[in-house]
Amino acid sequence: MATTWDADEAKLSRSSGGRILRAGSRLVKPAGSTGPRARRRLGPGPAIPFGLQIGPVLLVLTWVVGSALGWIDPRILSAPWTVVEAFVRLIEQGRLQDNFVTSATRALLGLSIGLLIGTILAVIAGLSRIGEALIDGPVQIKRAIPTLALIPLLILWFGIGESMKVTTIALAVIVPIYIHTHNALRSIDSRYVELAETLRMSQKDFILQVVLPGALPGFLLGLRFAVTLCWVSLVVVEQINATSGLGYMIDLARNYGQTDVILVGLVVYVLLGLVSDGLVRLLERRTLSWRRTLAN
Repeated sequence: MATTWDADEAKLSRSSGGRILRAGSRLVKPAGSTGPRARRRLGPGPAIPFGLQIGPVLLVLTWVVGSALGWIDPRILSAPWTVVEAFVRLIEQGRLQDNFVTSATRALLGLSIGLLIGTILAVIAGLSRIGEALIDGPVQIKRAIPTLALIPLLILWFGIGESMKVTTIALAVIVPIYIHTHNALRSIDSRYVELAETLRMSQKDFILQVVLPGALPGFLLGLRFAVTLCWVSLVVVEQINATSGLGYMIDLARNYGQTDVILVGLVVYVLLGLVSDGLVRLLERRTLSWRRTLAN
């Protein structure tokens, strides 16, 4: 026969302080109890509006205040208003637009070639043991050699024209794209592979529906590094026997001691880097909106 407990008569007591006593059908808190504790939220906390812009704005404000109070020697670092005047003057002369178009064309061309080659190599090496044996070693060798150290050799091969500049940028881009995409491919959960085998998916569907979506976070991370290296390589190659481009404008200003023009070129590089990184971040948020991570 089943035993029935009367909730109004059942009593449960505990001796340790702070624990709840149950008398009858009511929950009675012992004296001194502070009630249920709120759940502690871990992680970095909610996003700060325009948080990524706070650091650059503070840096510019420091520059403005230091120049206004005379703490910064204008011969070493021109004042912001002097740089703005030089910026306007270069635009009126048309020099800044022409050099910008030349630099952007080189950067986009080298970035596109490097992205295509790096992604193809990563997919081949990530999905094939033979491909990994043939590709991974040379890429790791290239990773150990700074791209800028190859410039003398590239000059001997391609001369000092556009081919050398675009090739240098492409070589700098290939490595981060390959490394992060290849690592993401090899980190795909084996359970997804087993599920694809159970469903008898074709190789094409497996690549399109499992491999590429799984490798997308690594690819986008590599893209952020690739964009940064693209601009870094562009700065260097445009100061080597170039006749146009932002790097050429900066190098020419160095010969004449025009600090304000040098800073104009650097500010343009900074803006290009921040805008391109912001575009990659936006692409990452849109394409990976299904993920729940510490960042969101």
